[in-house]
Amino acid sequence: MEEPVDTATAILASAAVLLRERMFDDISYRALADEVGISERTIYRQYPTRAHLLAALSNWIEQTSFPLPPFVTVSDFRAAVHERFRAFDTLPAYAYVGARASAISPTLDTEPAYITRAIEAMLDVAAPTLNRRDRRRIAASLRYFSSAMFWARLRTGFDLDAGDICDAFDRAVDTVLAKLPDATRAEP
Repeated sequence: MEEPVDTATAILASAAVLLRERMFDDISYRALADEVGISERTIYRQYPTRAHLLAALSNWIEQTSFPLPPFVTVSDFRAAVHERFRAFDTLPAYAYVGARASAISPTLDTEPAYITRAIEAMLDVAAPTLNRRDRRRIAASLRYFSSAMFWARLRTGFDLDAGDICDAFDRAVDTVLAKLPDATRAEP
């Protein structure tokens, strides 16, 4: 017996299937409705605009195809991001959806995302006396460097593979963390 799937998830899963053959811009609501076996109106009720669909699809893909392994230390964070960049190389169409969604979607939550909270918690351990403003600033930088957008820009702009992008990521992290005053760092 098959497990029931809600309509929103069925739409996103079908959009992901269509992404294997087409770019996101080439997926019409009509084609998506035909793929799911529902009316086009049902899709508009779930995702009123393409920006809503793109944001939801990006989040769904991130959770199902590119879950970020948990991390506590900076070393764990680097390993988790390296793993994610290698996964992006295996499913580039999906990674580009994430990159595009984070670049243009007006529907992003105002609450900090899981990865932002996890990076801030990591910084609390690595640099316990860092003030709140600097912690948020550094977390935003580290989040960008670990993002699909960073991967996509290096992949398309410089034709780098995951290994090269991991090296660039490591240098970016080193540069950001080198700016921390010594007084804020935890004793090894």
